[in-house]
Amino acid sequence: MDAEPRTSQDSGRRPVTTTGRTVRRSLVLHSELHRRPQEMLRAMLAQVDADTPPHGPDGPVATLERRIAALLGKEEALFFPSGTMAQQVALRIHADRRGRRAFAAHPQSHLEVWEHRGYAVVHGLHCHPAGDRHRLMDHDDLIAVGEPLAAVIWELPQRDIGGQLPQWDDLVAQTTAVRDRGAATHLDGARLWEAQTCYARPFAEIAALFDTAYVSLYKGLQGTGGAVLAGSADVLAEARVWRRRLGGDVYDAWPLALAALHGLDTRLPAYRDHALAIAAAITADGVARVVPDPPQTPLFHIHLPVGPAAAERAATALLAETGVELFRRTWSAPDPHRCAFEVTVGENAMAFTAEEVVDLLHQLLRYAA
Repeated sequence: MDAEPRTSQDSGRRPVTTTGRTVRRSLVLHSELHRRPQEMLRAMLAQVDADTPPHGPDGPVATLERRIAALLGKEEALFFPSGTMAQQVALRIHADRRGRRAFAAHPQSHLEVWEHRGYAVVHGLHCHPAGDRHRLMDHDDLIAVGEPLAAVIWELPQRDIGGQLPQWDDLVAQTTAVRDRGAATHLDGARLWEAQTCYARPFAEIAALFDTAYVSLYKGLQGTGGAVLAGSADVLAEARVWRRRLGGDVYDAWPLALAALHGLDTRLPAYRDHALAIAAAITADGVARVVPDPPQTPLFHIHLPVGPAAAERAATALLAETGVELFRRTWSAPDPHRCAFEVTVGENAMAFTAEEVVDLLHQLLRYAA
């Protein structure tokens, strides 16, 4: 099996330029096809009536917070303008309460790779990357961390290795062991909506393994931005203070809340079955490889037998010829003649049959030759 594609904050993911090209169809979850302001504003309007207030207990933000708290089985939930801020606040609270400055996470945790290590610069915390960057973090990896920890973060699914998830019993064992050692458990649930389709358990049962849980309002819900942190009332009381300190107490956040409420109502069907069908067709044809195989969630990676520069040129040519946007970024690999790209099956990808995706991959590789 080939090594997993390399990801780094500076060069691991490369954007594909589509300037001047008309995208008629797209496999990309957040393609602009369904993100036009007028279309999104119509969706927001469908969530309100003339009497809906912008703020207060009956406003969209408070309504969203109550709904997510109930969905996750937590006492309270709190809106944040970004997941970056929400997760750093959760870690800071866990660290201050335990008098410990260290936490553990997968080596390709979003906090470690994509946030310029804000946890260290802003909060004076440090991270123990637990395990190998190309596989899931496991119980032995956590036991190997000798320093007492304030918290451990689980990203479900682990995006940068293809959306992989630990088996349920393994996850329960890991979180139990961490709590027994006096550390908090935190869920990076940016894609919890996708992870739940694999575990097939209520959101509240999954979230019960964690002292705090963050969910994105932008990823699978396809909102306009924002995040929610859920947990106990006392933790959320501290989180409100930190949100104000960090400039995240947005007064008019109701448009973000309305977009998220629309997503909760319309964006949580089971896309996983179509992801499985696409992956199976690719594997059967042999045009490329998928990781993991089969996918555990609607998110997986397609590994191509060409390097990133060739794949990017080919994707631009494919878009120009067919109007199809296959991907926007590639992950480079240790082998310069290979790369990968991510697929998250949502509304856009549902418009493609599995056979069409296979045909598009063949076209892509012909352009790359």
